[in-house]
Amino acid sequence: MYVMKTFLLSALICATQLFAFAQKDTLSITLENVDYAYPVQYFALKVENQDVRMAYMDVKPKVEANGKAVVLLHGKNFGGYYWGNVIEALTEKGYRVIVLDQIGFGKSSKPIIHYSFHEMAKQTKMLLDSLSVDKVNVLGHSMGGMLATRFALMFPERTSSLILEDAIGLEDYRTFVPYQSAAENYQSELKKSAESIKSYYQNSYFPEWRADYDYLVDIAAGVIPSADYPRWAMVSALTSVMIYEQPVVYEFENLKVPTTVMVGTKDHTIVGKALLNKAEQAKHGLYKELGKATASKIPHAKLVEFDGVGHIPHLQVFPQFMEEFLKALR
Repeated sequence: MYVMKTFLLSALICATQLFAFAQKDTLSITLENVDYAYPVQYFALKVENQDVRMAYMDVKPKVEANGKAVVLLHGKNFGGYYWGNVIEALTEKGYRVIVLDQIGFGKSSKPIIHYSFHEMAKQTKMLLDSLSVDKVNVLGHSMGGMLATRFALMFPERTSSLILEDAIGLEDYRTFVPYQSAAENYQSELKKSAESIKSYYQNSYFPEWRADYDYLVDIAAGVIPSADYPRWAMVSALTSVMIYEQPVVYEFENLKVPTTVMVGTKDHTIVGKALLNKAEQAKHGLYKELGKATASKIPHAKLVEFDGVGHIPHLQVFPQFMEEFLKALR
């Protein structure tokens, strides 16, 4: 019954998202013209002497509260807009759900600064402090997995559990991907198009493309015609350097919180994949192996594998994902 209900819920939310982004208008780089599933609020911060705003959703339980809070941390190419189905399912189970757009992403400000997982973790804690939220269960997807790991390492007393959903950074990209400076990454970002983004998403994120994934491309490509796109592109370049230069792979053994490692066995994500030849690409980004290796490094970690699934289980196999996610929270 739960699987059928969540499947129908996922389909409904995806249909809503498709409707919301059916008009492929130019988007602002802070996504003002993108509707999120729940009301968005803003948290004021000062970063490197710049006044910035962090966008977030704080969604209360739809049923009697169970007293637990969940934080959802997005991947590099996404924002809070792709968590709608997960938020709905969690709030129906009594969880309070907090979804952040990190500074530089989604509806948040796009300052030109030194981007750091340590700083992002600290800012996440500052937001939680402002909301009087003490302990949280933290789910990080893709780049959010690197950030969630850093948060749990810095603030273990605030972390009830850590769930990594196809986290990047399960290997050290510096050891096999050629270095690219922010300036070089910036030039690559400026060359992106709707076609190249869709091709990347099709080849990197999902074994089979479905129409309900199109809204992801509409948002990522919708900012390209904006006059402010160069700023978006530079922020993306700077955060690519952050991922490359700030690995967490050597610190998994230091985690002291209950951890679940979730991976799609068809995930072959490599940050900087285009810089590798075919032979090198075939040797890395193998999540079927990386999931096991990562779980073995983390004390008492649990491994969950989604057979035949790519980089985003919470979209591709939502019912199965939620089943395992709720187990991890218990």
